Amino acid sequence: MRNLDYGEKEISYLSKKDKKLGKLIESTGFLECKVSEDLFDSLVGYIATQQISNRAAETVSLRISQKFGIVTPEKIASIPDEEIKSVGISMKKVQYIKGLSEAVLSGRLDVEGLAGLPDENVASQLTSIRGIGDWTAEMFLIFSLGRPDIVSYKDFAIRKGIMSLYGLKDLDRGTFEKYRKRYSPYGTIASLYLWHLSENGG
Repeated sequence: MRNLDYGEKEISYLSKKDKKLGKLIESTGFLECKVSEDLFDSLVGYIATQQISNRAAETVSLRISQKFGIVTPEKIASIPDEEIKSVGISMKKVQYIKGLSEAVLSGRLDVEGLAGLPDENVASQLTSIRGIGDWTAEMFLIFSLGRPDIVSYKDFAIRKGIMSLYGLKDLDRGTFEKYRKRYSPYGTIASLYLWHLSENGG
C-alpha cells in the first residue's frame, strides 16, 4: 500500500475553484487515501464489493483476505466456485471473478499493463469484461492506480456528497458534469472530501 500523492498544490487549486469545497477541505483537514499495488487482487475486491453497503463491503473484503490471502488469476482459477461464494457474495459475482481470472490467464486482459494507459483506455478495457462496470473501473483508477482526476457519477456517496455540499435536492448528469469539470484535474481529491462529507452526516 502507498498513499495517494497530493498536497498543498491540489488543495489550494480546489479551494480557489470552489469556495464551498474549500470550506469543506479546511474544516475537514488532510485526508489520507491508501492505494493498493496488487492490481488483480484489488480488482477482485471491487467486483466482490460492488453494489453493497460500506459495512458489508468491509466484511467481505476481510473474509477474502483471511480465507485466500492475496489472490492471483492462478489461485482464483483453482478455487471451487462454492468456496469463493462462502465469503458472502452471490454466485453471479463468483462468475464475474472467475471470468476476470480467465481473461487475464488467456491474455485478453493485461492487468499490470493497465498502469501505463490513459484513464479512458483503462476504463474501456476493464468494462469489456463481464461484470465490470463504470463504478468498478473508476474505483480501480482511484484506489489501485492512484489516478488524480476521477469523480464517479455511479457512486451514490459521491452524488450524496455533492447534493449536500451545494444544497441540491437531486443531481442530474449535466449538473454533475459541471462540478466534475470544475474539480479537474484534481477530481480524485475532491472525491475524497465528498465521500467524507457523505459518510459523516452530510
